[in-house]
Amino acid sequence: MAASPCPETAGTFSLECTAFRSATSTDVYHDCQDLIRLFDGCFEARFNTVLRGGAEEPLYRPAGDHDPRHCVVFTRDYFASALHEVAHWCIAGARRRQLEDYGYWYCPDGRDAHQQRAFERVEARPQAIEWAFHIAAGSRFRASADNLSGDPADLEAFRRRIFERLCSYRREGFPPRAQVFIDTLCSFYDRRWQLPDAA
Repeated sequence: MAASPCPETAGTFSLECTAFRSATSTDVYHDCQDLIRLFDGCFEARFNTVLRGGAEEPLYRPAGDHDPRHCVVFTRDYFASALHEVAHWCIAGARRRQLEDYGYWYCPDGRDAHQQRAFERVEARPQAIEWAFHIAAGSRFRASADNLSGDPADLEAFRRRIFERLCSYRREGFPPRAQVFIDTLCSFYDRRWQLPDAA
């Protein structure tokens, strides 16, 4: 079956910003359409890559006969899923970005303890970048061990590992595309990026 092109959700909303601050609260309304517009504005022209939602499962699909653009696809309209998938894209090198899902084999939910430790070693980097995006957007980050039916994960230990990686990025610098998106989110949501006190 031929792969379908990227869904055209970017053209279905007003160009006006849909993020707003409540007059009585510091909470920010988060809309995935804003993320799509911001991501595409940052990366479509230079990297031929767009962000799209509405999928049952997240996926990275490189350009091909089905669509001339690379496409980062996130789950349904989940804000956190969008930031997580963008984080993966930001650390994928040029060769990996030519492969579906960056050429990685995903071990599904139901991992044993050994598989879960391997998953967490790999996932600390993208989840640290995702956390940085959440800080920039003023949204809440939740570490995801993504193993509901497998061996129970030590989520607090995993969160600390992600936080250590986040601190390292803060000291050493984020990957260039991640930094561009952090700056864009900070500007859009009118926030100053600040490292949390602790994990």
